[in-house]
Amino acid sequence: RNREPGGGLSIVAKDLTVTGDLEAEGVIRIEGRVQGNVQAGDQVLLSEGGIIEGNVMAREAVIGGTVHGSITGMDRVELQAEAVVQVDIATRRLLIHEGGRVNGGVSMEAVDAER
Repeated sequence: RNREPGGGLSIVAKDLTVTGDLEAEGVIRIEGRVQGNVQAGDQVLLSEGGIIEGNVMAREAVIGGTVHGSITGMDRVELQAEAVVQVDIATRRLLIHEGGRVNGGVSMEAVDAER
C-alpha cells in the first residue's frame, strides 16, 4: 500500500501501558494497553490481547484485541476473530471475521474526517 511520506510506525509493546492520547501521521500498532484516544493518519493496528480504553480514529483500523470506545475508520474497519468492540463503529467498509464481536452500533454512511 502507498504510504504518505513521513508516516512511520509507532509501537506500544505488549508489556507497556500508556495513559493519555496517542496521535501519529502513519501507523500505530498496539500490543499492550492504551488508556486514552488513539488517532493515526494511516492505520491503527490493535493486536490480539491489546486493549484500547478510548476512541480510535484512522483511515483504516484493524482490531484484534478489545476496544472500549468508538472506532471511526475513514476507509475501512476490520475486526479479527478475537476482537471485542464495546461501543460504536463508523466506517465506509466493515469486515468482521468469524468470532469478532461488536456490542454497539454500526454506521456505514460516509464518514466525515472532522468527526
